[in-house]
This record gives sequence, structure tokens and C-alpha cells, in this order.
Amino acid sequence: MASRTAYSQPIAEMNITPLIDVLLVLLIMMILTLPIATHKVSVDLPSGPGHPVSPDKAHRLEIAASGALSLDGVTISESALPDQLVATMADKDATLTIRADAAARYETFDRVLATVKRAGVTQLGFVGNDQFKQVF
Repeated sequence: MASRTAYSQPIAEMNITPLIDVLLVLLIMMILTLPIATHKVSVDLPSGPGHPVSPDKAHRLEIAASGALSLDGVTISESALPDQLVATMADKDATLTIRADAAARYETFDRVLATVKRAGVTQLGFVGNDQFKQVF
């Protein structure tokens, strides 16, 4: 005769290991995607027709592939850029155009764009964007 033991009863507890696994995967996905979604530099885009800019009030900021900066053809360091931008853009009608080399790092471009915004530049344009166009 077989005797009954405590193990012959059905287990009434729920296995929560798969639930914990799913929650950990969702947590990891949130940790990975949240910084990407919140990292941005907001730019106020113009509305309506633009107005012509005189050549003496247009300034060029160029970012080379190496990360070197030049403002109106003169090489400038990234630390000196904010003061130079404030002085250059003192005239309210002045505009700034940014041209980045296709091989320039995005981190450099992002830092420069944030510096431009902190300097109070309100009239900004991007030149040479055709080099970034992808043909499929």
C-alpha cells in the first residue's frame, strides 16, 4: 500500500518568476529608451515668409570633420565661442548660419547648437544639408 505524503497535494501557489522576468525586461527597455526620447535641443522655427538678409549681417559658423570651429572664416575654440557669438550677434538683424561637415561628430554639433541657443541667437539657419540626404 502506498502512503500519502505532503507532496501529493496540488500546489496552490502561483509561479511569479515569468512575471518578474517580463517586468525586468520592461524596466530595462524603459531605462534604455527614456534618455534618447528626452535628449533634445528645442528650436523655435519661424513662421511666415522670411525677409532678405544683407551680406554684412550674415555670419557663418562652420564645424570641420575634426571638430574645429570657425566663425566667419576665423578659427575659434569652443570655449571662446559663447563670448564671440554674443559680440557678433549684438545687432538684432544679424543672422547666423551653421555648416557642419558630414564627417563631424553629432556630439560636437549638439554642443555647438546648445551654445548657440544659450548665447541668445534668434535668427539661425543651416547650410549644406544636402550632404546628409540619403538616397534609397
